[in-house]
Amino acid sequence: MPGMTDSRPVIRLGYSPDPDDAFMWWPLFEHEGRPPLVSSETFRFEPVLIDIESANRRAEAGEDLLEISALSCGQYPRVADRYVMTASGSSMGHGYGPKLVARTPHTPEDLIAGHSRIAIPGARTTANLVLNLLLGKGAFEPVEVPFKDVPDHVRDGNVDAGVVIHEGQITFESDGLVLVRDLGAWWTERTGLPLPLGINAVRRDLDELHGAGSMMEIARCLEASIDHALANRDESIEHALAHARGLDTALADQFVDLYVNDLTVDVGDQGEAAVSLLFEEASEAGLLSEVPMAPPLRYRTLNE
Repeated sequence: MPGMTDSRPVIRLGYSPDPDDAFMWWPLFEHEGRPPLVSSETFRFEPVLIDIESANRRAEAGEDLLEISALSCGQYPRVADRYVMTASGSSMGHGYGPKLVARTPHTPEDLIAGHSRIAIPGARTTANLVLNLLLGKGAFEPVEVPFKDVPDHVRDGNVDAGVVIHEGQITFESDGLVLVRDLGAWWTERTGLPLPLGINAVRRDLDELHGAGSMMEIARCLEASIDHALANRDESIEHALAHARGLDTALADQFVDLYVNDLTVDVGDQGEAAVSLLFEEASEAGLLSEVPMAPPLRYRTLNE
């Protein structure tokens, strides 16, 4: 009724302003005064656009924690006491992923031999973690820059190479750069598994704050949002274009195809194995503290 106040608690969903995240989550939010297409009687959802490294840092700092947050998979062990990974919403590349690029042809061995300066899109990103697995801890000098500036730093000669993420994975050649190594391809060639890049996570204290079953209700809504987005692809691509940073419809659709797939709907056994192996290898390399892979928060299996 007019004038009535919505008393449902607000659940803030922090996600990177990228085509794949926008594609997945738009059904949860109001648009131009229209109610969300995926709704909850218990909660209302609000978007918080935040780049992935800022989300990583915010979760680690522990101040004003977002109720739901995108995180780099490589950051999760540092915040697993505060957040639980959800089964839905992950970005995994099977045979593709962030790309190590340079101005002129190089091999990874060239970069190691020269103890090269390499632009990275954040110290806590999975891209940086896997780069360290490829080249070796301490084998290069990392230069941390905003992800969107990595191609410029490489092209302008400020660094010897750089790791591009997000849309840079499909536009680096048009920026005049050449591929040194696809980190996702390297990972899959070695392991046979997809490379877990981004994950979605929910605060562990929400049942305590809002009552038993709150986390499961949120998991339900997250899974329903992805299901709706995939079932209404054309409309979802339109929403994705708002955060496509110059990509046309075809390239935005191509990017979404890479990172909204079956493993995004539910990581399943294969995705869980990939996450567990990434943590194991990173721990053995001295890059992360050891954190066992716990089952992700999942609505679908428990309630179907």
